[in-house]
Amino acid sequence: MRLVPRTALIAALAALTLTSCGGAPDGRESVTLTIAANSISGGKNSESADWIRRWVIPSFERTHPGVKVLFEPSGVDDEQYKTKIALDLKSGKGADVIDVDGIWVGEFAQAGYIRPLAEVGGASVDSWEGWSQIPQAVQGLGVFDGRKYGLPQGTDGRVLFYNRNLFRKAGLPDPWRPASWQEIIDAGVRLKAAGVPVPIQINAGTAMGEATTMQGVLPLLAGAGAEIYAGGKWTGASQAMKDVLGLYQRIYGGGLGDPRLQKDAKGRDKSFARFAEGEIAILAEGDYFWRSVVEPKAGVAPMKDRDTAVGYTRIPARQPGAGIRGQDHVSMSGGAVRVLNPNSAHPRLAWELLAFMHGADATKAELAGQARISSRKDVNDEVLAGDPMLKYVADEVLPVTAYRPGVAAYPQVSAALQKATAAVVNGRGPAEAAAAYRAELEGLVGGAANISG
Repeated sequence: MRLVPRTALIAALAALTLTSCGGAPDGRESVTLTIAANSISGGKNSESADWIRRWVIPSFERTHPGVKVLFEPSGVDDEQYKTKIALDLKSGKGADVIDVDGIWVGEFAQAGYIRPLAEVGGASVDSWEGWSQIPQAVQGLGVFDGRKYGLPQGTDGRVLFYNRNLFRKAGLPDPWRPASWQEIIDAGVRLKAAGVPVPIQINAGTAMGEATTMQGVLPLLAGAGAEIYAGGKWTGASQAMKDVLGLYQRIYGGGLGDPRLQKDAKGRDKSFARFAEGEIAILAEGDYFWRSVVEPKAGVAPMKDRDTAVGYTRIPARQPGAGIRGQDHVSMSGGAVRVLNPNSAHPRLAWELLAFMHGADATKAELAGQARISSRKDVNDEVLAGDPMLKYVADEVLPVTAYRPGVAAYPQVSAALQKATAAVVNGRGPAEAAAAYRAELEGLVGGAANISG
């Protein structure tokens, strides 16, 4: 009888053991990956949860034999979800791929909860085909201190909407393409002379909360050439900040905006209604305004003639070339990202799953036929072809956009910025409001050493 060599016997036994444990057809041991998101079927962000369960998991498992993917849904308040994810990561636990708000990236990175994608996922991260489809500015949603921590999901952009009928009444050009803040003011003056009740609405004050910061202060600050947080320091009473507050003074102190709206608890909703009713001519908002507010059929303040009556244009820098990165136009964007858990037992495979979820086919499946802006240019070119406004944002606005800093102190800094604009609306001068803001800022960010200007 021929004896089986000892090495061959060991190999055969190992193969038998692997098969009995549910090994993959290619001989690789079967593994389980987990996705966590604050979405749940039939509840919060239901469409996202359904996409993960019905498309992502079966599609990935079909192309990765021996890999099982589980979904950990949540349907809670964002802060509750954030706390749970942070505790999981801190304790070395948690899902392999995790949905987080883009504004949490810096905070989680500073705490050591997440690491750059390439450190976790390996060399294939940098060669991923998707990077060439995501504009550099959009990639910034998942970037902190110059390193990529996450892949951006859908995003948005801020523009100036304008009422074309009111512009014609005032003899203003359409399409309107202001090249500076002065041209916005000039348009407001002509609209006022034509009898328009509220020529310009740029959110201000504390009643509108984060909408003041995101729709107003931050894009204007970017247009003045500064970011609220850069190089590890917060922008204080700099000239750029004074310029921003000075523009608010020209609008609300010069009779071009309605100060009462900025103090009203429902001021933002009222501004939507007044724009739809033809009482506001220029409104600074995100593309949400187009998709969900003045949408002709199901909008919050529907405009049946939206497609012909509403114009849109990029937010100009204070003057050409004065914006951040030397830009002529600026914007702000928000959105969620997906990150890798540095504690994953299968980090390379987790990256494959993350990259798969952000491929073109997966992105189109997630949109489910809806016209929404994704992070990928190739997908946007296809799905936004029938919506010129959203395509305008994708093509013209996202390449010049910026993001809020994802660090722990930001919410308090944002509240301080809102107070500064409220002070100007109430009659204080820009320099005085900027000085008061800076004094408060010192207590929020650990002293003057962490402030520029």
